[in-house]
Amino acid sequence: MKLICIGRNYAAHIAELENERPTDPVVFIKPDSSVLPKEQDFYIPEFSDDVHHEVELLVKIKKVGKHIDPKFSNLYYDEIGLGIDFTARDLQSKLKEKGLPWEKAKGFDGAAVIGKWVSKDRYADLENLSFQLEKNGEVVQDGNSSLMLWQIDELISYVSKYFMLKKGDIIFTGTPAGVSKVNPGDVLEGSIEGESFFKVNVK
Repeated sequence: MKLICIGRNYAAHIAELENERPTDPVVFIKPDSSVLPKEQDFYIPEFSDDVHHEVELLVKIKKVGKHIDPKFSNLYYDEIGLGIDFTARDLQSKLKEKGLPWEKAKGFDGAAVIGKWVSKDRYADLENLSFQLEKNGEVVQDGNSSLMLWQIDELISYVSKYFMLKKGDIIFTGTPAGVSKVNPGDVLEGSIEGESFFKVNVK
């Protein structure tokens, strides 16, 4: 299993981090060791003083695919989920300044929260899905898939040009605006269309 993550897929998030709007999806990988085990707390790593939450819609690939045409992308997944791409923002900034890869800031142990999975057929329109992240009971990220620069089927097609997709692979589709630092004692809860998909305690 690999975690394929998309960066800069929401214009408002690009603006809040003062990044350049990309002409193609920004793609990076998290190792499977970055997945936070179910029911486990998230521990802020000792090498960062500025870990941010990034809530994202997730897609689980159900079969092998390569060079997938966008019109057939829907055949490669049945389930939708929600998760968090934790990012050591201070470390990421240092790496970016030097033109180095982001993996240490994105792929550390526990940096990927994966909530429950549900059938995509539960939703009438995957291109108009609302989702939220609450921190300590307050909504801090409020997104909708309609605001993606590249929709799910486009992302699957694009990624499959470079990486063979295999059963069980997960695509993180990008985060909306509202990312912020997490602190010990925070409680993070993510929902799609008002239904809770995960709850994580920060230590």
